[in-house]
Amino acid sequence: GEVALIMQIGSLLEDYTSGKAREGIEKLIRLTPQKAHLIKGGEEKEIAAEDVKVGDIIRVLAGETIPVDGIITEGETTIDQSIMTGESIPVDKRVGDLVSSGTINQFGTFVMKAEKESGNSSLQRMVRLAQEAEENKASIVTLADKWATWLVVVAFTCAVGTWIFTGEFMRAVTVLVVFCPCAFILATPTAVLAGIGNAAKYGMIIRSGDALERLSKIKRIAFDKTGTLTYGKPHITEVVSLDDQYGKDEILRIAASAEKLSEHPLGKAIVADYDGELYEAADFKVIAGRGISSTVQGKNVLAGKADFMQSEGVDIQASDKQVEKCLNDGATVIY
Repeated sequence: GEVALIMQIGSLLEDYTSGKAREGIEKLIRLTPQKAHLIKGGEEKEIAAEDVKVGDIIRVLAGETIPVDGIITEGETTIDQSIMTGESIPVDKRVGDLVSSGTINQFGTFVMKAEKESGNSSLQRMVRLAQEAEENKASIVTLADKWATWLVVVAFTCAVGTWIFTGEFMRAVTVLVVFCPCAFILATPTAVLAGIGNAAKYGMIIRSGDALERLSKIKRIAFDKTGTLTYGKPHITEVVSLDDQYGKDEILRIAASAEKLSEHPLGKAIVADYDGELYEAADFKVIAGRGISSTVQGKNVLAGKADFMQSEGVDIQASDKQVEKCLNDGATVIY
């Protein structure tokens, strides 16, 4: 009875740990887009995401999850692709740029051409990898199972030997209970599943138990981009004024006033880093993936990228030297 109880408790613990491991996978599955806006013959209709075919033209609205992998053919936007790349700050996208299934379109509406079907998208491949992680046993788990098999044989042999030599059945049962390798059998797979589950909770998908085991032997890790290593909370490092009429503090105040309704991470950073009183702003407008327009103190204020300024007829050549220095320092420049 005691052995059965211990085995049952161990089994329940393993089920619980497996459940925690599956939570990360289920979170990925919940991100799977359910619908898409198909443009065909000049008309737009809503279809299931799994019905999207390669070559289909899809419209993605602001706030929607991108249904399949594809290329933007019309429009500009900003996309939160942290689930796929780990980059904490949304990335601006324009015509010709690739977009991935499961990433979130934040601001603009755009049209894209599907490059892959839903079942073969980046997100679905990630889900399948995470599911395989539960099925693939680490070599240490296989080794533990192998040893456990022999331990059972040895335990049974010792128990029978004890019964033969002492003639007392209870002594034989005691040997069997003490020798029972249930903890040994359960500990290893439970530890592996717990490791995979905890990693998934923090956004790290470990492909298999074997990969988790190999992780312990790693001496160095190379990261391909800084976005995966930062908190995603940008701060102003420098304010540059090109006009003697406006000091640095005034430039920052005007920019923060213009950006105070912005949802963009860089716009929010400008507002957060100004600790004074802001001006009243009106006529706020977002130009997706490029910048914002607003009226501050009766004047039209633009804030955004270089190409946005150029398209609005603003001459920014005088700032080239300062901009080059900022870019060399790894900063993002807002004009």
